[in-house]
Amino acid sequence: MMENKRQLTRRKFVQGTIATGLATGGFLSTERVFGFQSPNDRPVFATIGLRNQGVAITNKSTKFADFAALADVDSKVLGTNVVDLEKRQGKKPDSYNDYRRILDRKDIDAVMIATPDHWHTKIAVEAMLAGKDVYCEKPLTLTIDEGKLIEQVKKKTGRTFQVGTMQRTESSQRFLQAIALVRSGRIGKVKKVTCGIGGFGPSPVIPEAPIPAEMDWDTWLGPAPKVAYRALPEMRKGYGGGVPLYSNCHYAFRNWHAYSGGKLTDWGAHHVDIACWAISSSNTGVHNRASYQMRAKKITPLDYKFDVKYDQNGYPLVDDKYDIAIKYNIKVDMLDGVELLITNEGDNGILFEGTKGRFFVNRGKIVGKPVEELASNPLPANAVENVYGGPVPENHTLNFIEAINNKVEPISDVWTHNQMLEICHLSNIAMRLGRPLDWDPDKREVIGDKQANTFLSRENRKGYEINM
Repeated sequence: MMENKRQLTRRKFVQGTIATGLATGGFLSTERVFGFQSPNDRPVFATIGLRNQGVAITNKSTKFADFAALADVDSKVLGTNVVDLEKRQGKKPDSYNDYRRILDRKDIDAVMIATPDHWHTKIAVEAMLAGKDVYCEKPLTLTIDEGKLIEQVKKKTGRTFQVGTMQRTESSQRFLQAIALVRSGRIGKVKKVTCGIGGFGPSPVIPEAPIPAEMDWDTWLGPAPKVAYRALPEMRKGYGGGVPLYSNCHYAFRNWHAYSGGKLTDWGAHHVDIACWAISSSNTGVHNRASYQMRAKKITPLDYKFDVKYDQNGYPLVDDKYDIAIKYNIKVDMLDGVELLITNEGDNGILFEGTKGRFFVNRGKIVGKPVEELASNPLPANAVENVYGGPVPENHTLNFIEAINNKVEPISDVWTHNQMLEICHLSNIAMRLGRPLDWDPDKREVIGDKQANTFLSRENRKGYEINM
């Protein structure tokens, strides 16, 4: 009875915010959405995957949502975060090793997914089918066909789905200002965009090692092939620290094609995303597939280097060293003639070059003559809001909640994310096969290359198929 009352109260709240949102013509501010909320009106969330970004997005969300549950396959990480979250929100969340226990709960409105990349699609699809709205960390998928599946299920279920490309909302709005500069013609016609995304270094040989007592290794692998746990004693410091520096797990999973796409998808999902948004045909931040026309037609690896040898089929010949590319310069020909360059060289950030000038932007700065000229010739007062599609909320999570309440697409929607991520996935495929790829962005397949098209999908390990 109490549960029915809570759901009814929330339903009335959502209906009210929808009406308000429609009346104001866009997203609601923090004050308008949450200023008069009672505790029973707050959405109920759960987080699946609790290292690094899982913690970050959970902590940013407790201001706006109650967290009923947490899930992770590492019992130590799970226990620590249960304690920390109880202190933060004043109520202890339930904890699970198996994320499916969360999806079974009717009281949970939305899930936040921050697992390693190879788990994203299975959990996201099953969550939507279970009636949950979804916030999933970037990169959304491990393959292009996984992106198609998520699109299909999102359309079928009508759930709200936010991708964690937080540069669209946060970073002191530097990236929004950059897009506004491009859209306002301050650099003329865009000719070239360079995305500096850094690179992971090589690894020594990483031997098999005892599985940590707190780790459910088989479940961590999940949809990926069954392999031995590998690690060296040296520990990682700084962000993501406290785990082996060299391993096939924890933070280092990003260095293995079985679980991720290296920097191409890790940082590419940020900077290539902003680049594509800036040069897209859409006039606002609210996109759909029909309006987002800045797509790739050819991907050419100019130079690249792996630390392991690959066979003629595009698969590494050893399994005891990082197998992602450690050096790359990739040229992407976009549909309207803009050249996109993705490189591990130079400063991390995005360089926009046009017929009238150029400027550079990253999370710490936005510099260049067009930026300097803003002192005497500022952008219109509403330029950033026009890019975003409405007032910019204080963080990316709040945009997700506003989208749920207003029944609109969030700023980081599935469709545009997948179109951008296709470029990153194809870049990895081109390097693994050692040749340029011609891409059909409408059919979403490589033209005249059957072998390359085999990399567009993967088969989940038996027992970890997606439950449809």
